Amino acid sequence: MLQGRAFKVWIQTVVAVSVLLAGGALRAQKVAATGPVKLYPARSSPTDLEIGGDLAGMKRGETRFVRYRDLLRLPQRSFTAVGDSNFAGPVPVSGIALADLPILLGAEPEARMVTALSGDRYKANYPPEYLQAHDPILVLRIQGRPPAGWPRSRDGAAMGPYMITHASFTPAFHALAHADEPQVPWGVVRLDFRREAEVFAGIAPTGPAGSGRAVQLGFTIARQNCFRCHNQGAEGGMKSGISWEGMAKAAVANRQRFDRYVTDPRSVNPSTSMPANPAYDATTLAALRAYFRPFAGTPAK
Repeated sequence: MLQGRAFKVWIQTVVAVSVLLAGGALRAQKVAATGPVKLYPARSSPTDLEIGGDLAGMKRGETRFVRYRDLLRLPQRSFTAVGDSNFAGPVPVSGIALADLPILLGAEPEARMVTALSGDRYKANYPPEYLQAHDPILVLRIQGRPPAGWPRSRDGAAMGPYMITHASFTPAFHALAHADEPQVPWGVVRLDFRREAEVFAGIAPTGPAGSGRAVQLGFTIARQNCFRCHNQGAEGGMKSGISWEGMAKAAVANRQRFDRYVTDPRSVNPSTSMPANPAYDATTLAALRAYFRPFAGTPAK
């Protein structure tokens, strides 16, 4: 019989699963009301959104495209985005709930994780729990304007053809000094619908110390923060050009340099585009190193 804390955790799990199932049923009803969305085998316009992953009736690796005008016909949400670092202040936006898109665009039932690839090979990851907690949208209009009329990024680049934002963002978790971060990519050119376990399988903690608290916390941080720009094989982002193994070897070879690069990357490489993490304290950095160590071929401690 479950007692005490174990019973409480079981109840929380049952409630969470029930909420997710109820949300899925409501989204399925939306699809029935909306009708099928046509996917095309080739791009016809720069505003066509590339779609991949686990699509029903298609082989893995096949790509399709959905047209901007067809996305505009789907159920829309409108709000004023507050606190998005891509904008100078609050801005009115409209678009489609990201959690609706796997169903609306024909993903397989188990493929409810969304990944968003930008033109610079940055990749944002949206597991089901993130979608549930933060309800991000795929932006179609900003201040009523299509992508050609959107504001520019800080470095003057176009932020279209697509971007992702939230009405507002409150962290859903903390892992040591790392707080849950908003995933707000711009320049999005592709969405993939995937199985979460498969996406994260290659970066899951390994070795006899893999279940240790420090390693698990390091994994939580790396999965959300590092995986956007650093790849493990075909998974993860490729913006940085440094692989998971490369980072792991750097963490083992010179931990002081690794720590400095994570907290103040431009002090190590003035030309890097990696954002700084000045809030990461010694305990947080040690957890990251403990997590990465096995990927360099060195057992975690």
